[in-house]
Amino acid sequence: QIQFVESGGGLVQPGGSLRLSCAASGKIFHLYDMAWHRQAPGKQRESVAVIRSGGSTDYGESVEGRFTISRDNSKSTVYLQMNSLKPEDTAVYYCQVRLGPYEYWGQGTQVTVSS
Repeated sequence: QIQFVESGGGLVQPGGSLRLSCAASGKIFHLYDMAWHRQAPGKQRESVAVIRSGGSTDYGESVEGRFTISRDNSKSTVYLQMNSLKPEDTAVYYCQVRLGPYEYWGQGTQVTVSS
């Protein structure tokens, strides 16, 4: 079982920035594909960004150009830099590990964008 430590969520004004962090346990972190998803109240969970073990990235259409996913394998941590935040970015953000057919989820961190 993979253990997660997610941090960085909070309340921010529209136009502001936040950086989420997710540290995942395991000695083979460098082999994981890592992703961020989010779920707003009353909505389905959606994919925000993914960074594969080789470093390639993909982003959801709604965050392209505003969010950046990165990883530090030496710290077993994945980051999500979120800029130009909008009220519609308000959601619980979840970290996900993908390893072959398996996936594991963090506990989530709340991001609220409001004035």
